[in-house]
Amino acid sequence: MKAHNPLQSYYKILEYANLLLSLQAKNYKLLMKTPFSSNRAVAVVMTLMLLIVVVSVLFTNRLAAQLAQEEQRRVEMWAEATRQFILADENDDIDFISRIIEGNTTIPVYMTDSEGNILLSRNVKKPKADPTQLNGPIEVRIANDNIQYIYYDESTLLRRLRYFPHIEFCIILLFVLIAIVTLHVMQRSEQNRVWVGLSKETAHQLGTPISSLNAWQELLSTRYPQDELIPEMKRDITRLETIAERFSKIGSEPELAATDLSALVRQTLEYLKGRVSNKVTISYEQTYTTDKPMAFISAPLVSWVLENLVKNAVDAMDGAGQIHVTLSDDEHTLYVDVEDTGRGIERRQLRKIFLPGYTSKQRGWGLGLSLSKRIIEDYHGGKLFVKSTQLGGGTTFRIVIEKAENS
Repeated sequence: MKAHNPLQSYYKILEYANLLLSLQAKNYKLLMKTPFSSNRAVAVVMTLMLLIVVVSVLFTNRLAAQLAQEEQRRVEMWAEATRQFILADENDDIDFISRIIEGNTTIPVYMTDSEGNILLSRNVKKPKADPTQLNGPIEVRIANDNIQYIYYDESTLLRRLRYFPHIEFCIILLFVLIAIVTLHVMQRSEQNRVWVGLSKETAHQLGTPISSLNAWQELLSTRYPQDELIPEMKRDITRLETIAERFSKIGSEPELAATDLSALVRQTLEYLKGRVSNKVTISYEQTYTTDKPMAFISAPLVSWVLENLVKNAVDAMDGAGQIHVTLSDDEHTLYVDVEDTGRGIERRQLRKIFLPGYTSKQRGWGLGLSLSKRIIEDYHGGKLFVKSTQLGGGTTFRIVIEKAENS
């Protein structure tokens, strides 16, 4: 019977854990890169809005043109009635003419002489200095040598009718914007719920292989107590436990505790130094002014962010270069800058680098920066952004976190 090889079992379980993490990363990428579920609905709504506005504008313009023609006929009738009123003598019946003149209560009209001087105005609150710029003129011949002119403006109803499509468009646009924002919030909320479920399920699923790995590591340490690789295995298992802990914290209210950020940064960098290429130099500088740079943070999550930034820096340098991490502060804020000597980021890509799924690597998942920004900004109320970058001259990412009080 073939002897059982505990080391082989150990590596099989480790391979399973790695496969599980890869599958969950792929699921998250697909989740976050899923096209906006309401894109089609938004396109339909926008098309309907455009159709409604076009039909409304055409119909309203037609009504406005008809109303404008009707107002022109009414003004022409009013002008004729005015002419007859002026020419009437005491024997003429002017009741009908008066009713026509008095019947115009909506259209602003002006009567001027041949030189443009205003003789009278009607339905006008504040007469215009130059009524000749209005519609008209309509000639009113009092005598061969006495000609007066009628100018008129659009009625309030006609002006409102012309403005109606614009008001309607603004109202519809407002409703569409509200609908888009609502749908976006709903989709983001749904993504968050699914992502939280994926994260917690990942942490749960990792529990079994981690327990098995711990058991095999104990067995191996018993059988091979002098083997120098056994402690390294223990460190990697501890590391896997940390990853599982991080996933378990996603979606939950983070447990923030006053933490020495400098100690956390040093600890994280020490771990990374032994796991990057020997062609990469990682240095650390602290220039803060307080005794201890304390901040209320979730240490596992912030450490995760720092790891992601350093690993991205290593990739940007193609495995060879220098990474310089600086911890500084001002009166209320702590700053962690991660500077590399890599290839830099193109300006047009700066808005994309924090989007889920975006990566410049052929085999990358494009999740590191997205999750990092989420952790710092959503869970800690801080900021994560590109402080500076230059093609061929490297990039500096900055983490901004508020100091703990009395630090």
